[in-house]
Amino acid sequence: MKEKLIKNSIIVYLLITLIVGGLAAQRFTADEEIALQVVISNEQKLKDIQQLLVAFNESPENPSVRLVLLERKPEGWQIITNPISAYIGRYGFSQSGKKREGDGKSPTGLFELGLLFTYLETVNTRMPYLQSTEEDKWIDDPKSRDYNRHVRGETDAKSYERLLLQSNAYKYCMVIEYNTKPVIKGRGSAIFLHLHGKRVGPTAGCIAINENDMEKILSLLDPAKKPSILMGNKITLLEGL
Repeated sequence: MKEKLIKNSIIVYLLITLIVGGLAAQRFTADEEIALQVVISNEQKLKDIQQLLVAFNESPENPSVRLVLLERKPEGWQIITNPISAYIGRYGFSQSGKKREGDGKSPTGLFELGLLFTYLETVNTRMPYLQSTEEDKWIDDPKSRDYNRHVRGETDAKSYERLLLQSNAYKYCMVIEYNTKPVIKGRGSAIFLHLHGKRVGPTAGCIAINENDMEKILSLLDPAKKPSILMGNKITLLEGL
């Protein structure tokens, strides 16, 4: 009887080991694994960053991307959201440093996440935000002194994006600090993380996601953790910027 109990205990232990081992092997999805590998490949650039969105596509010209939000904990980087489906510029990612105004591409690189423009009076976030009015614009005219800047009121610019739209696209519109410090004319402007508009699909260069995913991200971001976004083609990011 004692020998039978021992054998049964061994069988139960082996079954538990197999189950736990199987779950451990499936701990991360393929997208999460890529995001973690991207962080490792770019660790030297992330020293002061404690929250990071990783945005990547499979081929440089593909406008469909995956977003993963990670946070640096004492034990290392941890994934804090499920992978999110998103769209970028209709022609995919530009090569690093090659983004140009009107090229229909999203920039490649590491950028801080900045001010949130919103249609709402209050937002569930610790990030700084500003309620948009009909006077709020983001300038995309390379000849303007206000190029790639927010202006409330008058501007000499011949073209700009209004931040209060008829659609919900800019209900939540967070600045991706691309080409802002300093501004170089013609290198691209108005790169935002915002909602899908009237249709779900590629953008002119921004990253577009659905409202539920945006609200989840906003609730987690903390300006004290220097939230940033690392974006580009999967192979480029895995090789390290």
